[in-house]
Amino acid sequence: MCYKNNIIKNCLETYLKDLCNEENLQPDTIKEGILKGSMVILYNPNHKGVKPTLIGRPSRIKVNANIGTSPFLCDVTLELAKLKAAEKAGAHTVMDLSTGGDLDSIRKQIIEKTSLPVGTVPIYSVAQKYLKKGKDVAQITEDELLEEVEKQAKQGVDFMTLHCGVTKRGAEFAKKERVLGIVSRGGSILARWMEKNNKENPLFTHYDELLNICLKYNVVISLGDGLRPGALKDAGDAAQYEEVIVLGELAKRAWERGVQVMIEGPGHVPLNQVVSQIQTIKILTHNAPLYVLGPLTTDIAAGYDHISGAIGGALAAFAGADFLCYVTPAEHVTLPNENDVYLGVIASLIAANSAEVCLGYEDAIQRNIEISKARKELNWERITQFALDPELVKKRKGKFATKKECAMCGEFCAVKMIS
Repeated sequence: MCYKNNIIKNCLETYLKDLCNEENLQPDTIKEGILKGSMVILYNPNHKGVKPTLIGRPSRIKVNANIGTSPFLCDVTLELAKLKAAEKAGAHTVMDLSTGGDLDSIRKQIIEKTSLPVGTVPIYSVAQKYLKKGKDVAQITEDELLEEVEKQAKQGVDFMTLHCGVTKRGAEFAKKERVLGIVSRGGSILARWMEKNNKENPLFTHYDELLNICLKYNVVISLGDGLRPGALKDAGDAAQYEEVIVLGELAKRAWERGVQVMIEGPGHVPLNQVVSQIQTIKILTHNAPLYVLGPLTTDIAAGYDHISGAIGGALAAFAGADFLCYVTPAEHVTLPNENDVYLGVIASLIAANSAEVCLGYEDAIQRNIEISKARKELNWERITQFALDPELVKKRKGKFATKKECAMCGEFCAVKMIS
């Protein structure tokens, strides 16, 4: 499939050894995964200094952090600080979801200031031009969408959420049958456009043109789940699976053209449905890498949705999800700040490691063994070294930093008692 793409060939020639070392994989495993489409490599050569990053089994489970302005809160300095917080916490990628301010400038600054692969949702930039003028997004032209995709590809965006699978039929299902309707911003824009223009989704009808653009720059298409469930009651409904079936067909068309694709997944999903949903989506989309938001396993955790997302994310990754989009404590409430970003990444990394241990990933298992050995030895330097958040460990040890035992047990330390 993707060996029709010369950028991938050149990337592998340059970075294959590094990727093998980082992922603990053999060269043929990586090459075969990319060839079959079960792996993608995020790498747009126009993003200078970008770190090529593998998504898909059997590479490590990756975590994405969303940042970006809103019409209410637009502070570029804050967004760049959030970018640094995401990097510090250990995110593997970032997405710029900005909708307020000078979107071109914000996007360029983020791309310039990080070596992490950067993703975007191009329809936001097109819609903003209309909404700022008080115009209806249904007036967006089809050419504008294609032009925006190419512009962002030239700027160095490595992957893009494109809601190509939102059809008139699927949108109608969501409108008629759901508790919460459409919760995806891109999905809702396209649903409005289709309803007002009485035409099919332009990202669907112009899919071949999108493939040409993405092939040229090796932009990975993240086939957006514009009809993902935003409430537990809506999970697994006709609208969701109408879109998934379409995404499976679009994935095959992309592979035939030599374009890399990921599939985006739910959303809000009851805990008892997570495994079946992930497995079903992977089957319907031919084992393409699956990128999931959470999923969130309860609707009532506003302010604590990073916990809900980590619960669902751990189970989803164990069941076959490849890429976890973090959820922050700000979800459903406000725009995340630096601390929200940091906590969201850590929560998703906990989910990823929990799944990798169960799946037999040697690096993940060994890290858990090493921190356990360090705890037996009361070796705080090594405990801190293997912890996901070393600075927090040091901070919480606090004024008892010189003590071998922690302040929970002191002289009652069970490990010390029998050593």
